[in-house]
Amino acid sequence: MKSIARIVRATKELWPYFVGIIICAVLTSATSLLAPFIISGATDAVVGHLNGSAPTTGTAIAWFAVAYLAAQLVSVLTTNIGGYIGDVMSQRMRTILSVRYYEKLLSLPLSYFDTELTGTIIARLNRSITEVTNFVKTMSNTFISLVLTTVSVIVISSIYYWPLGLLLIIIFPVYFWLTSKTSEKWQVWEGEKNENIDIASGRFAEVIGQIRVVKSFGRERRELTDFGGRFEKTIGLTRAQSKFWHSMDVARLSFLNLIFFALYLLIFLRTLAGDFTIGDMVLLIQLLAMAVAPINSLSWIVDTAQRAIAGSKDYFEVMERQSDARALAITAGAAGVRPDSATDAAAASITAEPGAELVRFEGVTFGYEGESDVLHGINLAVKRGERIAFVGESGGGKSTLMALLEGLYDPREGRVLVDGMDIAGSDLAQVRSLIGMVFQEASLFSGTIAENIAYGRPDATREQIIEAATKANAHDFISKFADGYESLIGERGLKLSGGQKQRIAIARAMLKDAPILILDEATSALDTKAERAVQKGLEELMEGRTSLIIAHRLSTIATVDRIVTLKEGRIDEVGSPAELAASGGIYAELLGLQNNGGKASKKKLQSFDIVG
Repeated sequence: MKSIARIVRATKELWPYFVGIIICAVLTSATSLLAPFIISGATDAVVGHLNGSAPTTGTAIAWFAVAYLAAQLVSVLTTNIGGYIGDVMSQRMRTILSVRYYEKLLSLPLSYFDTELTGTIIARLNRSITEVTNFVKTMSNTFISLVLTTVSVIVISSIYYWPLGLLLIIIFPVYFWLTSKTSEKWQVWEGEKNENIDIASGRFAEVIGQIRVVKSFGRERRELTDFGGRFEKTIGLTRAQSKFWHSMDVARLSFLNLIFFALYLLIFLRTLAGDFTIGDMVLLIQLLAMAVAPINSLSWIVDTAQRAIAGSKDYFEVMERQSDARALAITAGAAGVRPDSATDAAAASITAEPGAELVRFEGVTFGYEGESDVLHGINLAVKRGERIAFVGESGGGKSTLMALLEGLYDPREGRVLVDGMDIAGSDLAQVRSLIGMVFQEASLFSGTIAENIAYGRPDATREQIIEAATKANAHDFISKFADGYESLIGERGLKLSGGQKQRIAIARAMLKDAPILILDEATSALDTKAERAVQKGLEELMEGRTSLIIAHRLSTIATVDRIVTLKEGRIDEVGSPAELAASGGIYAELLGLQNNGGKASKKKLQSFDIVG
């Protein structure tokens, strides 16, 4: 129950709904309890009239019927009002918990997502929150009124004959104790089922997201077998879980039937002895029938509660993770959040003069969580307006270095500074507003082409969007679509070719127009003709800006101010293209391999992410 109380505390702003539900539950219970008294009175009146001991009229009996109808109508009304409030409350709770979960995910460091499957994260959201809100809905719509009715039945039964009340008091705690003991073992099985379902759901999302790869390699049967295997395991777990639950249910219900046998026997014997009237007997029988309903519902309610508890554990496990305080400030709408047009303002706030130091890597050492270091003691200063290319073997740390500059990770040792600000302790919104990026793999969202181009600057005009697309050599192919810039591109841009996606990603960076530009293999998906057109736009974009380039063609590297070569996570050489061409180092080796043109040379170039 601690988990349930925690959920209620987490959504304490819903207290007006809770109050409304309780009021409706009280009224429902009160009107439900009136019915047995009305029937009891009518029964005694009819019996008295037939015996001649208390003659009555048809009108009087009719009034009993009217009273019963009124009580039932009020009960129906309050039950449905309470149900309506409960439905709205549960949906509001779902919204609150879902938004907070999403906000939490957005505030977590990128390292969390390095080890979690996307589909598992989504499955956890759907399953956990659904189970919690379903329980709250059940509780609000039925449980509260059942509890109030049960307490009232015990009190009334005790007034008529205290042994009845005593037996009823014994039933509930014993039955609840038996149920809770059963549920402890049940929860273990439920946790194992949830784990299998989450893994299967995570893989499902991965496969659907990369369906072309799956089909290309003919792995449909293997993926289906693995998926089915996970769910087959849940069947075995459910068999054991259900067998145990229902075996215990036989014991619980047998105990319940014995107690009710004693209760009914007492009522009949007391009526025969003349202690109860026929009306009293009818009243008590109806009250016991009302007590049976919550007892029979207890197993179902506990079952729902256990699912909610199991789900809430997964939910709160994520919520308890340590957030990146700077990212949390962004998602929470704190001072770090800047308006969409903040890039120009942020650029204007740069204090470094042209030619002065703007970016510095100072003794930077970094490794991914649970892994050894991939960068070692990186020291590098980048001047404002300078163009620097990074060259090294695949996996040598080039993209990782750029991720540190974006504040996606914090170094284990050393500092990364932008315009004198240590990123580890700075406003991430401000830092990231200074940086425009084109990734090695174009990352687009479902929606329109215009929305994707304007993703970093949603306030951009249509003219600005078209201008950026034109510079990126994207306007012509966009114009050929039936809906032009309003064309829907599908999930991750599946309706576009690789080159088209990359040109839209380049247009997105152009439109942001940030003072620092990161090009992580920006033209890797383009053919030679398209690359030339895009490169012209990139040259214009890089003019006067600090550009950090991870390039896949040596022709691109040749135009930069300096080249930084990385070897096994360390800086090997720094110098101009001309200087490094004559140094005999990595860059000189790459030039030689490119000029050689043989198969072995091409293979060696590919290990450096370089093509001829």
